[in-house]
Amino acid sequence: MSEKQAHKRVIQGRVVSIAGDKSAVVLVERRVVHPKYRKIVKRFRKYIIHDEENKSRVGDVVTAIECRPISKSKSFKLKDVVVVGVGE
Repeated sequence: MSEKQAHKRVIQGRVVSIAGDKSAVVLVERRVVHPKYRKIVKRFRKYIIHDEENKSRVGDVVTAIECRPISKSKSFKLKDVVVVGVGE
């Protein structure tokens, strides 16, 4: 019996700060084409992710997966650390 799992969004970005215990702020950058000028521009969004074991540090590139809402602003969990960066 195979059960279908709901599609979960996966984001990848750089940790810009540690937001208290078990939380990190991840900056996700995406490139889009400007509708009028047809130039590629960067768009940024910050996500607060749940880091259960406090593995991420400032400067790391991480991936996070969507989960149930953990708090008002947290609905992503840390999946893994892709690149260990130089911290501050």
